[in-house]
Amino acid sequence: MTRSHLAPVSDEIAYRVPWHFAQAEAHYRLRNTGAETLSGVTFWLFGSGVMPASAPATLHPGDALHLHITGSDLARDTIGIVRWFRLDGTEYLWRVSF
Repeated sequence: MTRSHLAPVSDEIAYRVPWHFAQAEAHYRLRNTGAETLSGVTFWLFGSGVMPASAPATLHPGDALHLHITGSDLARDTIGIVRWFRLDGTEYLWRVSF
Protein backbone atom coordinates (compact mmCIF):
# COMPACT_ATOMS: atom_id res chain seq x y z
CA MET A 1 0.00 0.00 0.00
CA THR A 2 1.42 3.37 -1.01
CA ARG A 3 0.64 6.46 1.02
CA SER A 4 1.65 9.97 0.11
CA HIS A 5 1.48 12.74 2.69
CA LEU A 6 3.56 15.19 0.70
CA ALA A 7 2.21 18.61 -0.15
CA PRO A 8 1.70 19.29 -3.85
CA VAL A 9 4.68 20.82 -5.61
CA SER A 10 4.36 24.57 -6.11
CA ASP A 11 5.89 26.58 -8.93
CA GLU A 12 5.67 29.78 -6.86
CA ILE A 13 8.97 31.64 -6.51
CA ALA A 14 10.28 31.84 -2.93
CA TYR A 15 9.50 35.04 -1.02
CA ARG A 16 12.67 36.98 -0.25
CA VAL A 17 12.92 38.21 3.35
CA PRO A 18 12.54 42.01 3.01
CA TRP A 19 14.78 43.02 5.92
CA HIS A 20 18.23 44.42 6.60
CA PHE A 21 19.21 44.17 10.29
CA ALA A 22 22.12 46.44 11.28
CA GLN A 23 23.82 47.26 14.57
CA ALA A 24 25.69 50.24 16.00
CA GLU A 25 26.51 49.43 19.66
CA ALA A 26 23.20 48.91 21.53
CA HIS A 27 21.19 50.53 18.72
CA TYR A 28 19.78 48.24 16.06
CA ARG A 29 17.91 49.11 12.88
CA LEU A 30 15.48 46.83 11.06
CA ARG A 31 14.96 48.31 7.57
CA ASN A 32 12.27 47.28 5.09
CA THR A 33 14.29 46.66 1.91
CA GLY A 34 11.32 45.17 0.07
CA ALA A 35 8.98 46.76 -2.46
CA GLU A 36 5.78 46.54 -0.41
CA THR A 37 4.39 48.05 2.78
CA LEU A 38 4.52 45.63 5.71
CA SER A 39 2.11 45.85 8.65
CA GLY A 40 1.99 44.54 12.20
CA VAL A 41 5.80 44.54 12.35
CA THR A 42 6.98 43.45 15.79
CA PHE A 43 10.34 42.36 17.20
CA TRP A 44 10.45 39.77 19.99
CA LEU A 45 13.55 39.09 22.05
CA PHE A 46 14.32 35.66 23.58
CA GLY A 47 17.19 35.10 26.02
CA SER A 48 18.96 37.39 28.45
CA GLY A 49 18.86 40.49 26.21
CA VAL A 50 16.66 43.42 27.20
CA MET A 51 14.77 46.00 25.13
CA PRO A 52 11.84 48.37 25.69
CA ALA A 53 8.42 47.21 24.50
CA SER A 54 6.99 48.79 21.35
CA ALA A 55 3.67 48.70 19.54
CA PRO A 56 3.33 46.93 16.17
CA ALA A 57 4.46 49.18 13.31
CA THR A 58 3.68 49.65 9.63
CA LEU A 59 6.84 50.04 7.56
CA HIS A 60 6.79 51.35 4.01
CA PRO A 61 9.66 50.47 1.65
CA GLY A 62 12.82 52.11 3.03
CA ASP A 63 11.35 52.73 6.51
CA ALA A 64 13.15 51.38 9.56
CA LEU A 65 12.28 50.24 13.06
CA HIS A 66 14.85 51.46 15.60
CA LEU A 67 15.52 49.13 18.54
CA HIS A 68 17.60 49.60 21.69
CA ILE A 69 18.81 46.15 22.78
CA THR A 70 21.30 45.47 25.57
CA GLY A 71 22.81 42.37 27.12
CA SER A 72 26.12 40.99 28.32
CA ASP A 73 26.58 38.44 25.49
CA LEU A 74 23.76 38.69 22.94
CA ALA A 75 25.57 36.51 20.39
CA ARG A 76 25.73 33.62 22.83
CA ASP A 77 22.36 33.71 24.58
CA THR A 78 19.80 35.85 22.74
CA ILE A 79 17.83 35.68 19.50
CA GLY A 80 15.24 37.99 17.98
CA ILE A 81 12.13 37.13 16.00
CA VAL A 82 10.64 39.57 13.50
CA ARG A 83 6.92 39.14 12.80
CA TRP A 84 5.09 40.91 9.98
CA PHE A 85 2.14 40.73 7.60
CA ARG A 86 2.19 41.21 3.84
CA LEU A 87 -0.55 43.10 1.99
CA ASP A 88 -2.52 39.87 1.44
CA GLY A 89 -2.59 39.21 5.21
CA THR A 90 -0.04 36.38 5.18
CA GLU A 91 1.98 36.25 8.41
CA TYR A 92 5.77 35.73 8.37
CA LEU A 93 8.41 35.13 11.05
CA TRP A 94 12.17 35.62 10.65
CA ARG A 95 14.83 34.68 13.19
CA VAL A 96 17.70 37.12 13.88
CA SER A 97 20.98 36.20 15.56
CA PHE A 98 23.33 38.73 17.13
